[in-house]
Amino acid sequence: MMNDKGIFIKNIYYMLAYAFQVLRQKNYEDVASEEFEEVQDLFAAILARGIAQQLKHGLYREYITRNEDLPTLRGKLNLQGTIRSQIQRKKLLSCGFDELSVNNVFNRILKTTAQILMRDSNVKQKNKKALKKGMLLFGEVYSIEPAEIRWDFLQYQRNNKNYEMLMNICYFVLNGLLQTTENGRYKMMAFSDDHMHRLFEKFVLEYFKRHHTYLTEARAAQVKWNLSPETGQGMIRFLPVMQTDVFLRYREKILIIDTKYYGHTMQRRYEKATLHSGNMYQIFTYVKNQDAAGTGNVSGMLLYARTEEAVAPDCSFVMGGNRIGVKTLDLNKDFSLIAAQLDGIAEEYFGHEKNITLI
Repeated sequence: MMNDKGIFIKNIYYMLAYAFQVLRQKNYEDVASEEFEEVQDLFAAILARGIAQQLKHGLYREYITRNEDLPTLRGKLNLQGTIRSQIQRKKLLSCGFDELSVNNVFNRILKTTAQILMRDSNVKQKNKKALKKGMLLFGEVYSIEPAEIRWDFLQYQRNNKNYEMLMNICYFVLNGLLQTTENGRYKMMAFSDDHMHRLFEKFVLEYFKRHHTYLTEARAAQVKWNLSPETGQGMIRFLPVMQTDVFLRYREKILIIDTKYYGHTMQRRYEKATLHSGNMYQIFTYVKNQDAAGTGNVSGMLLYARTEEAVAPDCSFVMGGNRIGVKTLDLNKDFSLIAAQLDGIAEEYFGHEKNITLI
């Protein structure tokens, strides 16, 4: 089983499958059983099947504003353009109108990503062929420069919900794995910590949601500051938002998990390895503000994705009456062992075993 930056490539697939449930659909079954030597090949396989599935239902269409010179009026009249046509002795009207089109940003991103993967030497020929087959029906779709994509502007609703997973794959490829060579061609590079942290965070949350359904809460929740009643709203707005990665509750017990994915798990000072101080301060702040009544029922955990460092923290402390734990999840192990580690966390903090469900 091959790995990329200390992570089995198959485990990247499993993490994606939890983060995006669409990967559990029947048309992705063969991806789950296939071995991949390069992560680009995994993404190409997922994208090829996703595009093929989308083509069966029809590509997503959006209203796009078009401007054309036409012999009859359509939509709104562009007066300046029409006058220009009359001066040039063209008997045409300059019109602006909205038209349902497949040439929208979602399909343009798909086409651009597929084109880049088809040129990548680490993608197997069968997956390149599958992508090329899908692109035959993208004739009306233009490609797009990766730097022009506003990822934070993409919005999903009922008609394009299936694009969410595909857009995240494209985001990994175009933003997390891309760099430009001297001759202007694109090639892949290693994962960025930022992109992997987002996937790691979403995977951990969705794993607990799926396999530990006895939990009364499993979400990414905000913790409120424990402030005195006299604190004015004008002052509160200056405080940072305490946004948790994973907030788990079972009866009166709460576990707040802050996921971390770093190139270096520990910080070093004078040859001494210690936990990142900022991380400890952060989780302690979350816990103490959540446990405003001082019950001791709120615990916190820093959950690190294991790097290739020799030191992997696994410890627990009681601070001011609350338990703060630090654990390391080894993503370079068989997925069953990763699952067992997560199940062990739930059993340790809530005394409850996993619900029996399959991925």
